[in-house]
Amino acid sequence: MIIPVRCFSCGKPIGQLWEEYKKRISNGENSKKIMDELGLERACCRAMFLGQTDLIELVGKFKKS
Repeated sequence: MIIPVRCFSCGKPIGQLWEEYKKRISNGENSKKIMDELGLERACCRAMFLGQTDLIELVGKFKKS
């Protein structure tokens, strides 16, 4: 799944924050600290990031028939 442009629940724009979040998580930073600094205060927006699984590369390997 690709991160949505807006939060499904509250409508806050969150799509532009995904790359920064992913980069900082890969560097080993704490996810709570990152989300606080990015301005993700609501539980619904945080859940969008915590529940995200980056599968685009995996799905891209399969050929459409």
